[in-house]
Formats: sequence, C-alpha cells, structure tokens
Amino acid sequence: MKLRLLCPFIVLAGLSPLCLAEWEFFAMDTGTRDSQTRSYDQQAALVKELGFSGIGYTGANHIPEMLAATDKHKIRFAPLYNGIEVRSNGVTNNANLDKAISQLKGRKAIVWLYVGGRRPADPSSADAPVVAKLQELADHADKSNVRLALYPHAGAYADRVQDCVRLVKAAHRRNLGLTFNLCHFLKVDGREIDKRLEEAAPHLFVVTINGADKDGTGWNTLIQPLDAGTYDVLPVLRKLKSLKWDGPVGLQHYGIRGSARDNLGRSMKGWKTLLEQLGTE
Repeated sequence: MKLRLLCPFIVLAGLSPLCLAEWEFFAMDTGTRDSQTRSYDQQAALVKELGFSGIGYTGANHIPEMLAATDKHKIRFAPLYNGIEVRSNGVTNNANLDKAISQLKGRKAIVWLYVGGRRPADPSSADAPVVAKLQELADHADKSNVRLALYPHAGAYADRVQDCVRLVKAAHRRNLGLTFNLCHFLKVDGREIDKRLEEAAPHLFVVTINGADKDGTGWNTLIQPLDAGTYDVLPVLRKLKSLKWDGPVGLQHYGIRGSARDNLGRSMKGWKTLLEQLGTE
C-alpha cells in the first residue's frame, strides 16, 4: 500500500485528506504464512489483495522464486532479512548473502542486517571488525544499487537504535543506514522514543511497527495486530511526520497465531485508522 501523503491532498476511501510524507506500508513475511498460505505466490497474492505495497523476506535462498511472485502480483520486494554474527574469532555472514544481494540488482532493494552476538561492554575496542564487515558488504551491495539497513534486535550486539547509529557513522557508507523496530525498541529500551528517532533520522531507511501493550515484556504482548494493544502507535507516526521522513513502513507480525489473512486484515484496518487520526491533526 503506497500512500502519497504529499500536497496536493488525496483522499483514501473512508479517510480524511492527508498531507504528510510518502510512506509505503508492507508486510513482513513473519506474518504472511499459515496453513492455508504457504507458497511465495500465495503470500504475495494475499498481501496484494489486502492492500500492502510489498512483502519482506527472510533468508538468502530462493530469491528468484520470491521475486517472480512479487513481480507477478505487481508488489514490491520489500527488505530482505539477514545478518552478521560477531564471534570471538571474527565476524561472519550467511554464505549466500553476497549472491542474494547481487540477485536484487536494479530493484532499489534494501537488505536488513541484524548484528548478532553480545553487546560489547566497550564498543571502542570491539567495533573495528564489525565496521570492516559492514563496509565490505556495503561496497558489494553498492555495485547492485542495494542499500543495507542495520536492524536493532533484542539481545544482539547492536540491539539499540544508538548502537546501530554508532556503527553506521563509523562505517561511513552512503548505502548503509538503519531501521527503527518498534517491538525491539520496546523490548530493549522503550525510553525517549522521540530522541531515538531524531538521532536515527539522518540514516533511517525503514521503520517497522505493530500493536503492543504499553507495559508488555514478552513477544506475545509486544507484537500484536495494529488494532490491538494498549501502546499508542500514533505518536511514532506523528514524529516521523514531523521529521519529514518518507521511507517504507513495515508490519511486524512475528509469533502472532491464527489466520494470516485475518491478522493482516486487522492490521491494515488499524493502519488506516492511524492515518485517519494523523490526517485530522
């Protein structure tokens, strides 16, 4: 679902006129599969039908098959999720990652990279090999016009927005940025969200959102459909609007049980409600 939230105004069915940044709303594949929706084609067809702009993809294999499905249904191949691992003997990545990046050539694609391993007590003495690996991957990705977005992940080497900002600045590659993940932010920190978005903004490639409980601790409370939970997601969008940020917004549905169709449909309704509220301010 690509919403041109720029002047001049447009009106979506049932929504008030909007004049905001331009956001695409895609579904991560953490919530597009169930017992009825399994194949790449079925997943792509479902997100297309429900109005999402594209679908995120996890892994570094079967890229051509997923690309064929997204092309068939005329939706975007949204970020590819993968990562690097920081170990005592060096920094590694999936053996097929370089190939996967090359297969995305010419699609203006984004690859998500979590930075696995334990968060260092002293980044100044631990970051050098991580930065070198990020530079290597970014240089390879640049040949295919692919961007890399660090993915703050709870329990990882880079599990906070500020960790990813530090690494992005150190690597200093124009095609290397970061992601703001609402569920991981709430899990790890949950404080000073405006400040974190402000410091991320110059390097921010993607945002992911979902419903959540304000005082949630487990993933079942921190990842819910967008029409559920006690956490108010509207201020996140409001801050992005004030920052004039216009990148893609992803829907996180990891671990949500039940029908993919029903859950995604609920979140699409929740998204439209949020936009309507934002548009009336």
